[in-house]
Amino acid sequence: MARPADSREHPADRSPGWSADEALELLYAAHWRRLVRLAVLLVHDQGSAEEIVQDCFVAVHARWSRLHDPDNALAYLRQSVVNRSRSHLRHLAVVRRHADRTAPPEPVAGADHSAYDLVQRQTVLDALRRLPRRQREVLALRYYLDLSEAEIADTLGISRGAVKSHASRGAAALRAELGAVLEETR
Repeated sequence: MARPADSREHPADRSPGWSADEALELLYAAHWRRLVRLAVLLVHDQGSAEEIVQDCFVAVHARWSRLHDPDNALAYLRQSVVNRSRSHLRHLAVVRRHADRTAPPEPVAGADHSAYDLVQRQTVLDALRRLPRRQREVLALRYYLDLSEAEIADTLGISRGAVKSHASRGAAALRAELGAVLEETR
């Protein structure tokens, strides 16, 4: 008599001859979310939980040929998630203890300095927003993403000469509008 299909069933239950790739692909599809939820409950961080579960799948894949009973692959994965979660929490505890023992960082500029920086940054952003669209795009790609002229040209679908022209005009407009603000920082 055949067993009814169960959503909790894993590949090794259906066929004893599955390769590591086939079995883990199916295990991943069927149990990834559940294993991540388990890890989130243990480590209280979604990103760390996903990383832990991914590492567990990689480890099981590497050891697939050494599994004595492939029917226990899901149980092995669960235990691996629990163990790696514990290790993660131990590591965080050590990091926190070490951080508590280190001297606090040197004092930084006062609160008014950051408020001034915020006002200055907002002034620059407002001036940038007033530029024509293409000049704004070129300057953002050049100075925010640090792209070359060729990369900007490819991104925007324009020539390198047009990139140079838009960058030059945009920078000149910003210098003219922000001249006083830029002089204050010197």
